[in-house]
Amino acid sequence: MTALHRKLNRELSRSFLAGLIAMTFANHAYSQIKGGEGITLPAPPLTAVKPVTDDLHGHQVTDNYRWLEDQKSPETRAWIGEENKYTDLYFSQLKALPETEAAIGKLEHVDSYSSPVIEGERYFFKKRLADENQGSIYLRNGWQGADELLIDAKSLSKDQNTSIGIDDVMDDGSLLVYGVRQGGADEQEVHVFDVNARRTLDDQLKSDRYFGVQVSPDKAGLYYSRFTHEGTLVYFHKFGTPQSADTLIFGKEYQGEKLGELDLVNSRVSDNGHFLIIIISRGVPATREDILLKDLRKPDSAIAPLVYGIDNRFDLLDAGDDSWYVQTDYKAPKHRILKAEPGKAPDAWKTVVPESADVIQASSIVGGRLFVDRLVDVKDQTSIYTLAGEKVGELKYPGIGSGSVVYGRPRAKVGVYTFTSFNLPPTIFRYKVETGKSDIFAKPKVPFDSDAYEVRQVFYKSKDGTRIPMFLAGRKGWKQDGKNRVLMTGYGGFLVANTPAWSTMYAWWMQQGGLFALPNLRGGGEYGEDWHRAGMFEHKQNVFDDFYAAAAYLIDNKYTTPQQLAIWGRSNGGLLMGAAMTQRPELFGAIVCGYPLLDMLRYQNFLFGRLWTTEYGTADNAKDYEYLAKYSPYQNVRTGTKFPAILFFTGDNDTRVDPLHGRKMTAEVQAANGGDRPILLHYSLKGGHSAGVSVDQQVEDYAEIMAFLWNETSGR
Repeated sequence: MTALHRKLNRELSRSFLAGLIAMTFANHAYSQIKGGEGITLPAPPLTAVKPVTDDLHGHQVTDNYRWLEDQKSPETRAWIGEENKYTDLYFSQLKALPETEAAIGKLEHVDSYSSPVIEGERYFFKKRLADENQGSIYLRNGWQGADELLIDAKSLSKDQNTSIGIDDVMDDGSLLVYGVRQGGADEQEVHVFDVNARRTLDDQLKSDRYFGVQVSPDKAGLYYSRFTHEGTLVYFHKFGTPQSADTLIFGKEYQGEKLGELDLVNSRVSDNGHFLIIIISRGVPATREDILLKDLRKPDSAIAPLVYGIDNRFDLLDAGDDSWYVQTDYKAPKHRILKAEPGKAPDAWKTVVPESADVIQASSIVGGRLFVDRLVDVKDQTSIYTLAGEKVGELKYPGIGSGSVVYGRPRAKVGVYTFTSFNLPPTIFRYKVETGKSDIFAKPKVPFDSDAYEVRQVFYKSKDGTRIPMFLAGRKGWKQDGKNRVLMTGYGGFLVANTPAWSTMYAWWMQQGGLFALPNLRGGGEYGEDWHRAGMFEHKQNVFDDFYAAAAYLIDNKYTTPQQLAIWGRSNGGLLMGAAMTQRPELFGAIVCGYPLLDMLRYQNFLFGRLWTTEYGTADNAKDYEYLAKYSPYQNVRTGTKFPAILFFTGDNDTRVDPLHGRKMTAEVQAANGGDRPILLHYSLKGGHSAGVSVDQQVEDYAEIMAFLWNETSGR
């Protein structure tokens, strides 16, 4: 937190302090808090208890801190100020914090690149120089050309917490569409840049949640999808006209079926410009995906279904010549590739790449070749096929890590792919389809000796006997003597597969001599839809049990001890942290719970919450209430629990997971704590769920997270 933010918080709190005396407060069971390395704190700030009781399906559920849900109220703002002051008191005593910030800063402050969008000989990409806070958009004419700055992110805001991203590039490279995002918010403004004239056009879309923005084939305007809580709508914006005059293309209903908030609609133009492609994803993750096509060569043509009304996922691959392929889990939980034929049902479509024992993670078509990435025990292996399904090669990755398929235009001769791991910063490769040759487009020069570290994979048994994989990373030659500080994270949800990837936080931890662990929990997509389903709805407890079994494995096999085991997670991973602290607090020495979901009985009422009911269920339903109430962290905090050291981490700009979860849980745990370890809240005024804050702010945040976890696993 910057000095200015601290000052603002102090000012916000003064007007509220006098009124605190007359309120009812939770009692703390202790008067002094003992942090690691000699840190001492008074009891945390008192929080007013204002009980609200709900009747949920015959159960009386009391919420003592419902008032903290109002983010803008003077009382809540003052409470945030007091909590941040208390957290500042902890970090002011943490002697290693400046050193940690400097070390993480060296890892972050390097030249970095995004994967380029290649249009002919024009390469469009983001580049951030080592001394910059945000990446800017550049153009390179030709593989060996000089990098020319097109859009300078430094000019967009004084505090450097405004970021930009590439949304679309016209196929001839003449128009660039880019988004402007404030802090960590999901919303963005959309702007259009005339590349040949080197100027930004007057046309722009106001700040909102957009799921797809593309220039029309005739360059007359933009097609875009805009999310609302009533449903996602597809519009056409004609250049030179106000956004209020945009034409509604699709939304609200289709074939008599009403579309609502849970039906997320994305749109894009086919590679050859012949079709507007409309994808309807039902829920997050989608339980059903519909694909619709509108022929743009015939302005009055109807929107026709390629696939509609089947409760499976269909990911469209554009071959660039009016032919279509799909990656789908239809009658194939681990996915297969089909050639789609308009007017025919999927059962009549030809199988190009059949389902196998290993789940298909991703696929693409570039240069007339089909690239198919499978996860083999959570390790990427990408095979190359002809469009007829003949295997013609493999993409070679440099070790255990995360490798992408080749991305690019379906008929281009050149594409790009990436590779990264816990000990390898992300490298971007240019790939020539005809020769199979790879060249490095960009590789950051990070002050980290990759050769001194290694990545291993182990397997362990969960509570019910399920075999779970886990990655371990650290300095070569580590010992299993019970003396290692281990940092473990996890996610386990939304069909997300967690593969080894670079993180400056994990790199710093390993540089200090610690080990890093990533178990691949059920609920993710590591082994396909069955693996996912084993960790959703009433099976969510499997995710938590997988995580606790990973901790037990590390302890039993003398990698570490509970006191030296630090854990952290964010979003759905923050829910995992909430479960860990309420169900198995004795297993862990320190926890960072970031941007979390924690009140699972009310999450569906706020921001994007309703969209996740297809993963968690909802307490509005009596059946779902029964299992949600059993694990919902906020409702399962027990008075007198001796919690490990905990840092809750959230902020105002999280416009996806409402920060009310972090606020309420902080108050609840502080009041219930029967131990003497610190329970803190880092509440950012800039940060949010999405990327976008300045590198300086990111380094400061990372340093506080890592220094807290390292300090609180040092022993006392």
